[in-house]
Amino acid sequence: MAVTDTRVTARGTDRHERLAGVLRLILLPLVLLATATLSVGWLITRPLHGAVSQEAEVSREIAADRTPLLNTLTDLGSSLSDTPVIVVLTAIAAIVFRLVFKRWRESVFIVVAVWSQSLVFLLTTVFIERPRPEVHRLDPAPPTSSFPSGHTSAAVGFYVGMALVLTLHAHRHTVLKALLWTVGLAAPLIVASSRLYRGMHFLTDVTWGLILGAVCVAVAGHAILGTPLFPGGRRRLTGGAKARA
Repeated sequence: MAVTDTRVTARGTDRHERLAGVLRLILLPLVLLATATLSVGWLITRPLHGAVSQEAEVSREIAADRTPLLNTLTDLGSSLSDTPVIVVLTAIAAIVFRLVFKRWRESVFIVVAVWSQSLVFLLTTVFIERPRPEVHRLDPAPPTSSFPSGHTSAAVGFYVGMALVLTLHAHRHTVLKALLWTVGLAAPLIVASSRLYRGMHFLTDVTWGLILGAVCVAVAGHAILGTPLFPGGRRRLTGGAKARA
């Protein structure tokens, strides 16, 4: 009986430690990130509005130089991070990771990396209602505000997150790692430039979108891939059965 009680107590303690770890390693950084995003949005739309008003001229200059070819290419570039695309790709990645790696760690990571930026983005658009550029927009304007660029942050969350997971399992394949990171970094930049070109965002919108996505990937990576939130979290991910969670 004493042994059973000890095991129950140990499991309870372990659950409390994990909950504390989640709060400290994921929720707290995201709260700070949301606060920073709201603060930057407030500065851009309020006291620094005059200083960033030149962004409107940048948007007009870009719109004036549009070509049919670039219109088509940026349509494809923007679609890399359309909401349905990111939702479906994230779900597929989570399922494939679970089946291939026989554990939940990578699946949980990619979901947290993508959806954490989405939560911060949606929260910000509720309070920071920045109008979109006053140029002809090539896409229908969603109900969310211009700041930050959700397409851009989602692209970082998914494509950079995928590059991180896959390179951790690429062992010594240096060329493959370089290719993965090239794609992972290029996709968000393509999305950001496409959204800017198509008149959907200002330069500061896509810039903060890149920062928002990068921080979410870093937070999720540190908490889930690099720490003991999962059993064996500090062991090398390619260490086989002993490292599996």
